[in-house]
Amino acid sequence: MIKRILISLAVILPAVMIALLWLAFFSPRPPLTTDAATLAGDGSTLDYCRLPELDGTGKNARDIAKGNTPGCAYSHFPLPILADCTEPLPPEADDIRGLWRGVAGDKIGHVERVEQCGHRTVITAAGIIHDYGPNSTAGLNTNDTEGGVTFTIGDKAYCPRTSAAMIWQDKALDFHVFGWGPVVVRRYMDGDQLIWEYADGSITRMNRICRLPEEHKMPRLRGAQLKLF
Repeated sequence: MIKRILISLAVILPAVMIALLWLAFFSPRPPLTTDAATLAGDGSTLDYCRLPELDGTGKNARDIAKGNTPGCAYSHFPLPILADCTEPLPPEADDIRGLWRGVAGDKIGHVERVEQCGHRTVITAAGIIHDYGPNSTAGLNTNDTEGGVTFTIGDKAYCPRTSAAMIWQDKALDFHVFGWGPVVVRRYMDGDQLIWEYADGSITRMNRICRLPEEHKMPRLRGAQLKLF
């Protein structure tokens, strides 16, 4: 009996590992539907202390194409995805829009842009664009990458896939892995600071800033970057 179980495990475990490896690195990425002009534009030139009024006079969240990370990372800080959206926020959401920089905790110096419109939230940071909510081109969940290049094969870079839902709960933005899994990230306001809690137990306190620091215009290369072939 024990021998039979061990043989089964010897067959099943490698198959599971291969399936997870394929899913994380080789499964087809969703089509890049982010507006080309948005990706080509320079988001570092904007004043992020001047936020648009969410008064319902412009587009709704569902009218704007999904934001995706191009490849493993964007080449420069892009323009806002939801620039033309003025749909008011739902009652359960807090307004955490703007540009934030880590000033205390585990990720001091981290900079991220948070966009909100209606039930949609977009977080842009460190080369990645995570976009959750109703849109005109794709599903609700983020369907992107972690951002770091794990390995390269020839000229092609491979980075691990990610997917999550961003759900407001008691004025905290909870990231549920795969959309249905446990909460892996939380963001919420504490006074004038935005708190970022990560699944590894790290907590970062962020202050609002108006301009993107020069060193964050181009993302820093991350990941093991192993050259396989």
